[in-house]
Amino acid sequence: MPVANARMYSVTPAVKQAWHELFAWVLQRARLDWTVIDHDAPAPLSALWERGDLGLAMMCGLPFSRREPRPTIVAAPVPSPRRYGGEAVYMTDIVVRADAPLRCVDDLRGSVVGYTLPDSLSGGVAPQRFLHGIEFRKEVNGLVTPRAVIDALVEGRIDAGPLDSWWHDLLCENDPQLASRVRTIASTPPLPIPPLVATSPLAEGELQRLRAALSDVAGEPSLANVRSKLLLRGFSFPDPAQYAHLAQYAHSAPLARS
Repeated sequence: MPVANARMYSVTPAVKQAWHELFAWVLQRARLDWTVIDHDAPAPLSALWERGDLGLAMMCGLPFSRREPRPTIVAAPVPSPRRYGGEAVYMTDIVVRADAPLRCVDDLRGSVVGYTLPDSLSGGVAPQRFLHGIEFRKEVNGLVTPRAVIDALVEGRIDAGPLDSWWHDLLCENDPQLASRVRTIASTPPLPIPPLVATSPLAEGELQRLRAALSDVAGEPSLANVRSKLLLRGFSFPDPAQYAHLAQYAHSAPLARS
């Protein structure tokens, strides 16, 4: 039986619960007796994405573009904040400690920058491309999660680091105290947002019912509070070709130095 999961954007326990509520509504609407599962840190996201029984799970676009066999894109979330323009896109926010004197990318010369993982689009590839040409004193790799990036900034181990923009927006909305410890000095150009995918073969009609239920999320009155908590406008249904170029995009990115 396929499973559902929203670990990528379960920023706080309350946000995780909202995703559970949303997915439970979608699955009931689609008449699918699937389970919404947990896959909490420190369990690696790569282990989740290797599973063959995913029916509705968020996957970073870069691993999606590299995975064989290629998962089925079920839908893509459309964040509600204005900066996304009603599109299924996201950016990487380059953040510094809130009290740091750094104000722009040029101020990062000679500083220490951190990254999450090399197979992360928002935490590795996109910021490395965006910051290419800046001479850093040191580059710290392997921070793994956005929350670890914030910890490294607060503890002074790095001067700047990347946050997935929607993850960052969700943090600002749902844990403003933690979010206030860092400040954005720049954001990368938009890229296709992590889609909801299925690695499990879906029976005839299941994909259609699932997409129909996801399409209904935007206008469902009973989900108004959930959409608000998740900063979610609704879902779109992108052409997989929009993600196909990401493997080449990552291949041409400059390598971070240890």
